[in-house]
Amino acid sequence: MPIGFRYNITDILNIWADYGVFAYALPFLLIFAIVFGILSKTDILGKNKGVQATIALAVGLLALQFDYVTNFYATIFPYAGVGIGILLVAIILMGATATDFKWSPWIWFIIGAIIFLVILFTSLSDNWFMGGMGYTLLDALPAILAGGILLGVIAL
Repeated sequence: MPIGFRYNITDILNIWADYGVFAYALPFLLIFAIVFGILSKTDILGKNKGVQATIALAVGLLALQFDYVTNFYATIFPYAGVGIGILLVAIILMGATATDFKWSPWIWFIIGAIIFLVILFTSLSDNWFMGGMGYTLLDALPAILAGGILLGVIAL
């Protein structure tokens, strides 16, 4: 690196993107952590952390074998960031104007559900599914429902 050469945040983020941090490293870490957390919490396979880590490692690496996860994350997280920003503004406005907080859990549920539905339907039109081969989130709906049912069964 030449003397006096400085990087700005844009350069750093672009370098990270070139190295695959956003496309592979962060999705892998997220999948690994979720799978490991589920296996640890449920004790489905016992309490052996080595077995749980090995399975989480395999699932995390296998999930990145094709670009499905990368394309999905590249589509859903920008919309989720916008949704979180809207929710933050709603929290600020409610805190500034509300005097009775007994009904606020229902309001937050409704606002969160609306934001979730907007994010879901906005991503329906993006071609993230199947590596951008013309499939949409609607094509993945059976797999998403099966995953939701599986998570519900695990949570019980």
